[in-house]
Amino acid sequence: MENKVVSLKIEQILGLESPLIAVKIVKTEEQKPNIKSPPQKSRYCQLLMLARRGQTLMLTAEDLACPAAKSALGFAPLPEKIASGEMLCSLGLYMAKEAAAKTMSMIPRIKLGEAKAVVAGPLKDFILTPDVVVVEGLPEQVMWLCLARNFKEGGRLHFSSSIFQCCCVDVTVVPYITGEVNISPRCYGCREATDIPPEHMFMGIPAKIITEIVESLEYLSKKAMLAVREKRVYKAYRTAVEGKPL
Repeated sequence: MENKVVSLKIEQILGLESPLIAVKIVKTEEQKPNIKSPPQKSRYCQLLMLARRGQTLMLTAEDLACPAAKSALGFAPLPEKIASGEMLCSLGLYMAKEAAAKTMSMIPRIKLGEAKAVVAGPLKDFILTPDVVVVEGLPEQVMWLCLARNFKEGGRLHFSSSIFQCCCVDVTVVPYITGEVNISPRCYGCREATDIPPEHMFMGIPAKIITEIVESLEYLSKKAMLAVREKRVYKAYRTAVEGKPL
């Protein structure tokens, strides 16, 4: 299914305000695409923000302003000040350095030296083959995407997050490495550094299963989604309790 079709279907079915974002991890052995970088050094979460605004841009290690994201994407080692927990503790995110250090030691990362750049832009006109599709939306919209992942085979979904490094790790690296969807309520860094509304969250979807997600969403939208969004059970309950229809 073409990127433009995928993007249009998911955005329309869910009623998303933000366009789907495509992410391509450029491996070391691959040729770097002819795509410009932001005019100044940017964080990875800011790259996704610019992609949501319609721009397709690329970050290399030299362009990336966040050392934690550099490490997560395999561009550079993690600085000792972050690995030791000192920085996160100084930000007031953890009670002790040991807790912060424990968290950082458990962060999933792309192998050092495996990648040399990352590209992000609107999925609808993305010219590269994406590795991950990132969705920004309300919890109810993300819920339907989660259900779409389980629609055909069932089971339970398992999500991974430390509530730190949401954009680079939770919804990019984790889906990239595991091949499974992952969600995140976002984190300190991206909520401080971008214009994301307080009520929004993220989901990362491996690009290889995005067509399956679309097909499942289409089925869900015909019955289950209609019932939930019309709040039929709630309206019947209110009528019974108050003796009058809504």
